[in-house]
Amino acid sequence: MRTTVNGNFLKLQSNYLFSDIARKVAVFKDANPDRRVISLGIGDVTRPLVPAVIEALHKAVDEMGDAAHFRGYGPEQGYAFLREVIAEYDYKARGVDLSPDEIFVSDGAKSDVGNFQELFAAESVVAVTDPVYPVYVDSNVMAGRAGVMADKQWDRLVYLPCLNENDFVPEFPKTRPDLIYLCYPNNPTGTVLSREALQGWVDYARREGCVILYDSAYEAFITEGEVPHSIYELEGAQEVAVEFRSFSKTAGFTGLRCAYTVVPKALKVRDGQGGMTALNGLWNRRQCTKYNGCPYIVQRAAAATYSPEGRAQIMGVIGGYQRNAAQLRAAVTGMGLEVYGGVNAPYIWVRVPQGATSWGFFDHLLESAALVCTPGAGFGLSGEGYVRLTAFGSPEDTAEAIRRLESLR
Repeated sequence: MRTTVNGNFLKLQSNYLFSDIARKVAVFKDANPDRRVISLGIGDVTRPLVPAVIEALHKAVDEMGDAAHFRGYGPEQGYAFLREVIAEYDYKARGVDLSPDEIFVSDGAKSDVGNFQELFAAESVVAVTDPVYPVYVDSNVMAGRAGVMADKQWDRLVYLPCLNENDFVPEFPKTRPDLIYLCYPNNPTGTVLSREALQGWVDYARREGCVILYDSAYEAFITEGEVPHSIYELEGAQEVAVEFRSFSKTAGFTGLRCAYTVVPKALKVRDGQGGMTALNGLWNRRQCTKYNGCPYIVQRAAAATYSPEGRAQIMGVIGGYQRNAAQLRAAVTGMGLEVYGGVNAPYIWVRVPQGATSWGFFDHLLESAALVCTPGAGFGLSGEGYVRLTAFGSPEDTAEAIRRLESLR
């Protein structure tokens, strides 16, 4: 008798998109040691933590070295000082009534998005936009919900194509799903849903008895007033939606790790025994069992982003990334290519020249200009024919990248 692996993990694609990119870039660098590669691909930030965050970190570290202020295990849900400030500034300031015990602090939105599916039955039907952030799909493959890969798509997932033909607004599916993953501002396309369109999805979920898993990690980049920052700005959303937020791109915490998930108490699902159960209590139970909480010093740093100084400083950094996005949009448009996103998001979605493929255009940019993009095909079938550029580079690297792009005209 031998131990057997979970077979669902064997269904995962053998290579991960960003690993494939890293491998290709490594090969290019080895062959071209004299050429400096600039990455417009993986969406990591490049600007350092702002002074208010650094000050809060130092103060919290000093506390940990003082017996009178030392903290050991903290609450799995997050410290009250952070949950309260999140409820006040991210929600009540926008007219959304949420209590701190509906907010769960964690070490990253990616972790929470990947883990939240554990609360639902294995037979749940899952809908994802296409193109899609890979974690939504892969975590459900691991859970056994995706079925079998056929023609580059999983046969049990419901796909919601987002293309320029439908203005990147997903249409309601013909097959009713139990779970619907939405990400806005969108990764990878950089597009958004209007208030009316998002209200339509909330109404659909209420009518059909679905749960929306809403990833709003990039809400701080929204510039247009009619675009909602939270799904809870829409009527009835607390009855059907879970929202995931992150400090990674908002405050440069990709290396520090802090995020939060909102699970309203009004959100209930069937318990399989003829009744209903609240997801808030189930997620709390899950976190208490599998998670020991985000570090105290990190939560103090996150809280500092809500101070007047911290808010001004991080918005200054975001403004720099937004300028990068605007300049990249202009440069790529000047090349005669169709460009989407980059207005309310740090991502620019570019349609490749006619006759080219996503990976073919990736190779062209790397070989001809030592620039790295992300092939749209890696985000799903509907991503073929596009590449994603990010605005997270330094102003200097962005300017150099634009010079190289313009040389390809």
